[in-house]
Amino acid sequence: MTTDTDFIDYYEVLQISPRAELETIKRVFKLLAVRVHPDNPVTGDAEQFRRLKEAYETLSDPSRREVYDLALGERAQEPLPVFEMSDFSAGVDGEMNRRVGILCLLYNSRRANEDKPGLSLMELENLMGFPREHLAFAVWYLRNRQYVTTGESSDIVITSEGIDYLESNLPTSRVAYKLLKGAEKGTTRTSDTDEPPVPSPAGGERRRGPRVVQ
Repeated sequence: MTTDTDFIDYYEVLQISPRAELETIKRVFKLLAVRVHPDNPVTGDAEQFRRLKEAYETLSDPSRREVYDLALGERAQEPLPVFEMSDFSAGVDGEMNRRVGILCLLYNSRRANEDKPGLSLMELENLMGFPREHLAFAVWYLRNRQYVTTGESSDIVITSEGIDYLESNLPTSRVAYKLLKGAEKGTTRTSDTDEPPVPSPAGGERRRGPRVVQ
């Protein structure tokens, strides 16, 4: 049985929708495997390849996928652990980080699912563990800045401006790094997420990067 610290979201690893058909799973795996295979001298990544192969072997087997989907469905009812960080507590800092968190969730959704690129307000509530009243201001702000828009069925969808903003601030945002980098490894549903790399300043002393993207 997997624990909260080792459960991997295989759909995130393959960057596909949970509704993806077998042919899509095979095609995506083949393309990504070439890129991250350890024999690739430029982009090879043994750990990422291991996760990718594990994801493919599970999702390409109908019986294993059915069991896995049940386990994933149970976890889908709970907020992502990253949103339990103090970064999202009340106050101005928490408000700014909630905006970044929303953008990250929409970014991951847009990248993985072309048929349903957005998320409903209820889905954001479930993923973040905040009532919609605590998300309304953040969503209004993101719409006003044209970082998000309204898609089909009133879903909230990230725009190209929102993507550019998020990617440009990735190196300095702890929240964005955990959610976006975590999605690459399928670990957004675990409490074991990475911290952004912080370059050592002159003199060799390490310091933490900013916690909030303004």
